[in-house]
Amino acid sequence: MAIVDLNSDLGESHGAYTIGDDPAMLKIVSSANIACGFHGGDALVMHETIRLAAENGVGIGAHPGFQDLWGFGRRPILGERPEDIEKQQIYQIGAIEAMAASLGQKVGHYKVHGALNNMACVDDDLAMATARAVAAVNKDLIYLVMPGSAMERAGEKLGLNVAREIFADRAYEDDGMLVSRKKAGAMIGDAEEAARRMVDFVQNGVVESLSGKRIAVKIDSICVHGDSPHAVAMAKKVRAALIEAGVTIAPMAKTLGAL
Repeated sequence: MAIVDLNSDLGESHGAYTIGDDPAMLKIVSSANIACGFHGGDALVMHETIRLAAENGVGIGAHPGFQDLWGFGRRPILGERPEDIEKQQIYQIGAIEAMAASLGQKVGHYKVHGALNNMACVDDDLAMATARAVAAVNKDLIYLVMPGSAMERAGEKLGLNVAREIFADRAYEDDGMLVSRKKAGAMIGDAEEAARRMVDFVQNGVVESLSGKRIAVKIDSICVHGDSPHAVAMAKKVRAALIEAGVTIAPMAKTLGAL
């Protein structure tokens, strides 16, 4: 029987600003990538998101990014030294691990957010900085990356517990990387289409690029972004379609290497 994790980027509200419907998403997904205060989130939001994740049996993960609340961490910040990025990632992991400990919970995985993730997918030095941050703080953390990326290679080089993900709501280029959000067709807003693609992936081990190319990949987790207006509807549809196809949804600690 096929088994896969369904993850979402959550805990990204901060102060007076509410982003996404975390309580609803936490009843659908099996793992939550929780913002650590740099691109989104704050102490109160982080605490509440961890509490709700634990209440729903959802795996808890660190979701660090650029220090860019203004741009939601989706603006490339050029010129940052990899060694400085590493320290910023360590800082953010420490914040969420301390908050989780205060609730009697443990952080199980780590996924880089937004522009930093996109850059580290193709930049070996940035990729190693993100991997070194995990190795320095908690080598047992699952390091969630895109298959075929520089981060995958960095995680393997450092002997980390590497898990791989695909995105239900994002389009892919022919090289297996995500289509830039600046390009038409980068986001998949049709829940039925997203669900069809994910069932196709689980059954056939391929993800379809924007041009129609079918790319063979092995993954452990499927991501549905939590900040879009259609996030809850899409996550529900993807989960229902996978279950109907005979797929078990479980936190990535249980799905690692299953597909």
